[in-house]
Amino acid sequence: MTPQPLAVAPHTPAPASVFTQRFSSTPRGARLARRLALHQLDAWGVPYGTAASDTAAVLVAELAANAVTHGRVPGRDFELVVRLTGRTLRIEVSDARGERRPTAGDMAEPAPLAEEGRGLLLVAALADRWEVLDRVPVGKTVAAELELPH
Repeated sequence: MTPQPLAVAPHTPAPASVFTQRFSSTPRGARLARRLALHQLDAWGVPYGTAASDTAAVLVAELAANAVTHGRVPGRDFELVVRLTGRTLRIEVSDARGERRPTAGDMAEPAPLAEEGRGLLLVAALADRWEVLDRVPVGKTVAAELELPH
């Protein structure tokens, strides 16, 4: 009896590296999220101070700041998920305020001297893709993707 050859997949997807952490919905929690995300990226081979690391830092900082500022519910944390699959970096920040989703008005150019209102403009300018998703059972997730250089 002849053994059957094993079927080999023509392309095996790259395994994903995932970092998930919840943080307090405070400015301190947002800063900690950015620092830990950069530390994790460095461990995955995206060194501190590179263009990719700096761009990821801005994306995490803006999404976390938005979650703390606009998505805060007393007693509820926000969640950061950083996923590296191949050369695609996906940053997801989830909060408990599903009814406060970004709108087209949030993408309007703020007044020149305004002190706020540029967060999503930065996300749209820096990310290759971004979206807002419903979060089950409650809340929303804002995700941004960045294609890393080879």
